[in-house]
Amino acid sequence: MDKIVIRGGKPLSGHVPITGAKNAALPILIATLVAPGEHRLSNVPDLVDVSSMLSLLGRIGCPSLKHGSDVRLDTTRVSFCEAPYDLVRKMRASVLALGPLLARCGEAHVSLPGGCAIGVRPIDQHLKGLEALGAEFELSGGYVHARTSGLRGAHIVLDVPTVTGTENILTAAVLARGESLIENAAREPEIIDLARFLRSLGAKIEGEGSGSIRVQGVHELKPAAEPHRILPDRIEAGTYMVAAAITGGDVTVTGVDPRDMGPVVEKLRAAGCLVELGTDRIRVQQSGDLLPVDVTTRPHPGFPTDMQAQLMALCTLAKGRSVITETIFENRFMHVPELARLGADIQVEGNRAVVTGVEGLHGATVMATDLRASASLVLAGLATEGPTEILRLYHLDRGYERLVEKLQAIGADVERVPDDLRDRIPTSLSATVA
Repeated sequence: MDKIVIRGGKPLSGHVPITGAKNAALPILIATLVAPGEHRLSNVPDLVDVSSMLSLLGRIGCPSLKHGSDVRLDTTRVSFCEAPYDLVRKMRASVLALGPLLARCGEAHVSLPGGCAIGVRPIDQHLKGLEALGAEFELSGGYVHARTSGLRGAHIVLDVPTVTGTENILTAAVLARGESLIENAAREPEIIDLARFLRSLGAKIEGEGSGSIRVQGVHELKPAAEPHRILPDRIEAGTYMVAAAITGGDVTVTGVDPRDMGPVVEKLRAAGCLVELGTDRIRVQQSGDLLPVDVTTRPHPGFPTDMQAQLMALCTLAKGRSVITETIFENRFMHVPELARLGADIQVEGNRAVVTGVEGLHGATVMATDLRASASLVLAGLATEGPTEILRLYHLDRGYERLVEKLQAIGADVERVPDDLRDRIPTSLSATVA
C-alpha cells in the first residue's frame, strides 16, 4: 500500500487542468447499454471507479478500449444481465446498471451497492421509479433481482431529488412505451450531461436541470456519430480552488465551466479570497487572513455535499467560528477525528460541525475514510507545519486523477511512496509480522 507524504507551508501557484467528471462518466458509460453498437467517449478520467465500470461492462459482454482520455465501447451484445458483488462492493455507481439492463434485457441482477462509508444511501427511490415504469423486484442474497415484461411510461414523483436514482429512472424511461414525467428530479450538471448523451443516441428528453424531466419513449436508440465529451469535474476543480485558499496561493483551474461552480465560488469569496471567473477557467488568490464561513449542504444548485469536507479543512484556519451543516448524508463527518489529529478544533453536534479556527496545523499520520474526506486531509496537509502522512489512498484513486503530479506542478512538496508498515510497529512485534 502507498501513502502520500506532504511537507506543507508552501503557497501554491500555477495552472491546474481539470479532467472529466467521474460522476458524469460513470452513468454515461453504463447508459451505453441502451443503444447496441460502438460508442466513443472523450475526456473520460483515468480513475479506479472508471476502470471498475469498464470491468463491469466487460463482465456482461461489452468490451472496451481506453486510450488516454478516449474510450471506445462495444455494447452490441449483452451476455449476462448481472452486476456481481465483487465489482459492485467497490463502487456505488454500479447500481446504475439496473435501469439500462432492464431497458435492454428486460431483467437485471445487481448486488446492493458499496462505495464510500458515508451513510446508508438507500436505493428505495430507484426501485420506486423503476417499479412505476413496470419493473418487478425481489431482494434476496444481497442482490436486487428485477424483471419486466415491458417498460411503460409513468408519472414519477421522487421523495427526494436523488442523483443516481434520477439517472437510473431516466436511462430506463428512454426506451419505455409512452411518456414519462420525473418530478423532484435531481438537477445536478451530471444529470444534464447524461440527458445530453442520451439525446445524442436518439432519446427524446426535455427539462433536465429543472427538477421536472419529461421523456417520450422511443422504440430503439443508436450510437452517436460523434464522440460524447464528458463535462469537467466541478468537485476536482473546487478541491484545487480550496488548495489555493488554504495555502495562501494563486491557482487557476482550467477547462471548467464557471456556471457549475457558483456555490463554491460564493463561499471562497466569503472566506476572503479573490476569485476571478473566465470563460473556461477560475483563478483563486488568497494572501490575507481567512474568514469563517457557514455552509449547509443542499442538492444542486445548493452547496454540494462532495465539497463539504474540503471546505471544512479551509475553515480550520479561519479567524473565527464556522458552522457546517450536512443535510445529504448522515455519516459524512468521518474526517473530523483525522483533522483533529492535525490540530483542528472541531465539535460535532448531530449533523452540525462547529469549526473554531486555529493559528496553525501540525503534521501527523492520518487515515483516509472516504473519497472527499481523503481530499480534505490532503488540503489540510498542504497547510501544516511538519510532514503529514496520509494512509489508505484507495479512495483518492477513485476520484482524483494524477493528484500528486498536479499538486507538484503548482509547487506542493508532496510525494507518493510505499507505506512500510514496520515503520509504525514496535520492534518487539516485528517478528510476529514477519
